[in-house]
Amino acid sequence: MRILAIDPGYDRMGLAVLEGDPSRPIHIWSDCIVPPKGATGERLAFVHEAVALAVREHAPDRVAIESLFWSTNNKRSALGVAEARGAALSAAAEAGLSVSEHSPQQVKLAVTGYGNADKKAVAGMIPRLIQLPQKKRLDDELDAIALAICALSTRI
Repeated sequence: MRILAIDPGYDRMGLAVLEGDPSRPIHIWSDCIVPPKGATGERLAFVHEAVALAVREHAPDRVAIESLFWSTNNKRSALGVAEARGAALSAAAEAGLSVSEHSPQQVKLAVTGYGNADKKAVAGMIPRLIQLPQKKRLDDELDAIALAICALSTRI
């Protein structure tokens, strides 16, 4: 099973491709994309194309995306994330891929064994679960890798 995991974002979006079985996932590729500042339509087109390119280059069997978390403090940013999420889902649908959604708590539970773990705990567990090439990674890329681990472990 090969998973393209998407940590959606309007300013930055994490993407990761992992394959294999949940006990021994293999890192194929990951990155953090940064849409150019500017008009919303251009940013969303960039997100769509980045996901479509990842699909073409890495031929995933399915896509996993983090479900959107709403709170009273993040309504404005949640709107942008929802739009970027829509652009990513559109690219997945265009490729005929099924999509599974995973909450942040599901991802934390799958990676650390604790659904309320903080980002530092998740980031610390990732290299223990999967071999990664050495490079500096932003949180969004690590979140996508964690999401892929979760998706492989749940096989939804």
